Amino acid sequence: MSAHYLSTDEIRDRFSRAMSAMYQAEVPQYGALLDLVQRVNRQVLEVDPALAGRLASHGELERLDAERHGAIRVGTAQELAMLRRLFAVMGMHPVGYYDLSEAGVPVHSTAFRPVDDAALARNPFRIFTSLLRLELIENPALRERAGAILAGRDIFTQGCRQLIELHEAQGGLDEEQVERFIGEALETFRWHRDATVDLETYQALHAEHRLIADVVCFRGPHINHLTPRTLDIDEVQRRMPSAGMQPKAVIEGPPRRACPILLRQTSFKALEEGIHFAGERQGTHTARFGEIEQRGMALTARGRERYDSLLGEARRRTAGLDNEAHQRVEAHQRVLVEVFADFPDDQTVLRREGLAFFRYRLTEAGKAAGRVEGAGLETLIDQGLVEALPLTYEDFLPVSAAGIFQSNLGGGQNGAYAGNANREAFEQALGAPVSDELALYAERERASREAVLKAVSH
Repeated sequence: MSAHYLSTDEIRDRFSRAMSAMYQAEVPQYGALLDLVQRVNRQVLEVDPALAGRLASHGELERLDAERHGAIRVGTAQELAMLRRLFAVMGMHPVGYYDLSEAGVPVHSTAFRPVDDAALARNPFRIFTSLLRLELIENPALRERAGAILAGRDIFTQGCRQLIELHEAQGGLDEEQVERFIGEALETFRWHRDATVDLETYQALHAEHRLIADVVCFRGPHINHLTPRTLDIDEVQRRMPSAGMQPKAVIEGPPRRACPILLRQTSFKALEEGIHFAGERQGTHTARFGEIEQRGMALTARGRERYDSLLGEARRRTAGLDNEAHQRVEAHQRVLVEVFADFPDDQTVLRREGLAFFRYRLTEAGKAAGRVEGAGLETLIDQGLVEALPLTYEDFLPVSAAGIFQSNLGGGQNGAYAGNANREAFEQALGAPVSDELALYAERERASREAVLKAVSH
């Protein structure tokens, strides 16, 4: 790349900060949420200097305050394909296929994110991107109406399209072009209070599913949440009411553990916002909410299989709970903890049983030791020459994502949507294959293992 072109990492970092500033201006509660998360994170690090040391050693501390993930929903294959090109300007690639129809939500999704170690360390900005499944709308007339509305809009500015094409043609963007690109691209994600449809059309789509109305009835895929990362999601959840936020009842994902795994998420309720409909009618819409996440280590295929099995068991055991709300929440958490007692909560055990991914690097002693003849990886670790660091989970959980969607948008279950995974159709709409997240973690682990073994053998 020419020296005057900015790196994709730099563009992504600038864009994520600009989006955060825009969203804070649009949703003041987001600023309060950031303040709460930052206070909790500071206190966690103050009372646990060992954790602070590990995070600093792993390169996690620098990215903590900058880390965000957003979520958008688009309506057509053309919109999704152009978003893929837009995110490529920022070094973000489609990773993972998520079928949310299983949970009664008529979308399937991917996550655009950076994929290599250096890019993730710089800024792991992610956008969870969902494509509406128009074919799952049962009413043919409503399905056709929604398709026609979506066909008549363009969610990208002409300037944004031109700068994407320029980036592709010349292999990068310079300082002035990047600033213009960020300004133009932000327009795709901006909130608009004016709907593109009349109130009756909105209500008909809303009755089918609130998410369908959210996707179809506006000029673009407004960012509906921007999620900071916390080190103690239980404490943030506990403090949210006193900060003026009403959290959802249950934290999605695994229970609290000594060795956090995968992803835990919670949110405050979606805002009810005034909308101007075509024909001068007034109404309200709920779409944008505040979400918080706590990330743990990435699990291997074996680890995910065990996690999914235990989660299924916990869901079966809590399905019949019909007592008071606070008792139901307490029972849910109690069952989750009991069921997940069968999942090892020790890093060494997780690594040796092949349940989680790790990256390996030489310790200071390892760097000083020079050549070590014939030693295997476990021996090098036992001798303190190599250390194993858990890989942070950079992706999402379909059940958790659906739980967040449902708690904020309503719509509940719809059996007509279930069992309709179609990765092939999604990739065709995207215009590219999605990367397999497990393969990405496995490659990062393999490369680090080979690097340390090569280092001690020379």
